[in-house]
Amino acid sequence: MGRTLPTAETAKGPPPVRPRMGFGSTAKKLQKVVDMADDLYSKLNDLRDQMGEIRETIDTTNERVEAVEADLEEQRALLEAIAAANDIDLPLEDDENGTAEDTERTSEA
Repeated sequence: MGRTLPTAETAKGPPPVRPRMGFGSTAKKLQKVVDMADDLYSKLNDLRDQMGEIRETIDTTNERVEAVEADLEEQRALLEAIAAANDIDLPLEDDENGTAEDTERTSEA
């Protein structure tokens, strides 16, 4: 008479055991995330430095282009003055793409 009858809970057996994540594996995962964040931060700083260098290069290039354009304009004015003094006809300018003759030659090709 000391015997108990099985119930629905005991008939199925003990409840399933969930695998427990120890603190060691959690710490490893967190350290991995921290390492990835450090790498990403380092790469971001490198990119920031590269962008600064690119901006400096662009500014320097713009200054050089402006100087070359100013020199070209002076040379063009001198050439036109020399041509006018010697009664020489210069080709007409089309725009910044070159002379009208250059435009005609490229459109025929």
